[in-house]
Amino acid sequence: MEKSTFKITIDAPREKVWEVLWGDASYRQWTAVFAEGSRVETTWEKGSKVLFLGDSNEGMVARIADKVPNEYMSFQHLGEINNGVEDVTSDKVKAWAGAFENYTLTNVNGKTELLVDMDLADEFKDYFTKTWPQALEKVKELSEKQ
Repeated sequence: MEKSTFKITIDAPREKVWEVLWGDASYRQWTAVFAEGSRVETTWEKGSKVLFLGDSNEGMVARIADKVPNEYMSFQHLGEINNGVEDVTSDKVKAWAGAFENYTLTNVNGKTELLVDMDLADEFKDYFTKTWPQALEKVKELSEKQ
């Protein structure tokens, strides 16, 4: 796996960007770039399980590895959900399980720099290199609305 980084500067305070990232309605909007019907099920507490799901209840299982409100969120990916069943033990999953996806929000000259870094397997690199910039533009758009 290789670490990939995606970054955008947003003309809004970190608190607003944080709410856009993790608020239910806005989360569904910006993650639709990855898959229509995207949603998340979690308590948002450090250490809690996270289910990243799409329309057909397929998706990813993760846990919140670390959380500093308005500054940092780290997910550790654990497996997949197929046909509503969690898979954290298959060889396919073991090839990338343990990968991290981190969000860092930093104040820069009155704006917020959002940095996303994630561990990527080669097979997903092209997809995420194309879609992350689109997703970040959507986060920017939603965050800069008055």
